[in-house]
Amino acid sequence: MDEAETSAFEEFSSTSSTTAGGTVTSRVTRNGNTVMEKDLLNHEDLAGDRGMVDDIFDETYQEKEGPKPPLRYVWRNIILMSLLHLGALFALTLIPSAKIQTLAWALLCFVVSALGITAGSHRLWSHRSYKATLPLRIFLTIANSMAFQNDIYEWVRDHRVHHKFSETDADPHNAMRGFFFSHIGWLLVRKHPDVIEKGQKLDLSDIKADKVVMFQRRYYKPSVVLLCFTLPAVVPWYFWDESIIISFFIPAILRYTLGLNATWLVNSAAHMFGNRPYDQNINPRENPLVSLGALGEGFHNYHHTFPYDYSTSEFGWRFNLTTAFIDLMCLLGLASDRKKVSKEVILARKMRTGDGSHKSG
Repeated sequence: MDEAETSAFEEFSSTSSTTAGGTVTSRVTRNGNTVMEKDLLNHEDLAGDRGMVDDIFDETYQEKEGPKPPLRYVWRNIILMSLLHLGALFALTLIPSAKIQTLAWALLCFVVSALGITAGSHRLWSHRSYKATLPLRIFLTIANSMAFQNDIYEWVRDHRVHHKFSETDADPHNAMRGFFFSHIGWLLVRKHPDVIEKGQKLDLSDIKADKVVMFQRRYYKPSVVLLCFTLPAVVPWYFWDESIIISFFIPAILRYTLGLNATWLVNSAAHMFGNRPYDQNINPRENPLVSLGALGEGFHNYHHTFPYDYSTSEFGWRFNLTTAFIDLMCLLGLASDRKKVSKEVILARKMRTGDGSHKSG
């Protein structure tokens, strides 16, 4: 809105709130009975403490004209993923025979490994939405290796590309290509050339400067063997004499498979099913069921609208164990500088671009 347009309005009010990540301004203008609300985001300010804006959607990107490149299958991944899911199905038949301690241990491994993704590679390293001390970064790195979803460096690179070029050819798991592709199919074929091209152009200097991340990248394969498969299987077998078959297939294979699919549902279901109270012009949705499985990552319309918010939601701990974990870490002095969007800015954005569903919720 330029100065001429602004002066034509009879009333003008401006509310500014300063978050840890910068200044966000919400403006309300009136022309008779017409109300226009607009939130103005100074992305350079928001980049300030975070040191990056590569998770902000790039509206200048245009997909190349002409036919799409042919699919190139990665047969190694197809075979391994098929065997993994067959192993998980077999593990389900073992649950009635498992000791309660084994099931509790599998659940603990699931939560810890999930936090390595949600609180670690996602909210801390991809979006820099809060700061973590060295002990917390080490814990999240260990948990991330237990999750086995690519090392932190690769996860961050792909996720920032996903946000910057969401639902385009440059998006690694572009949901416009269907549920199966965005869920698991993107891992079974070679990346679109634009994904590779845009990923190479990202500024990942903040990640390269983190010695913990780069140490994990250097020793990622042995860390996965130890933390994703060996440790979860050995503990039940050694400490409470669980069957080695059950110890391997439930806390290791089944837990790992469920963790993968919980994350993948954020890419698939949370981009297709749910309402869009913050921005109806983008594909990501609010999906509480996905949040339950992914420890709070299903509030996806909010997250793609405000990617720098450490909670990925305006509702605090509701269906959001990751936010509760980060808040606990702050209480213990292991985390700090949580970025949060003000309620005024959230409401202004709902009124301006939302689908209206917030009025009934």
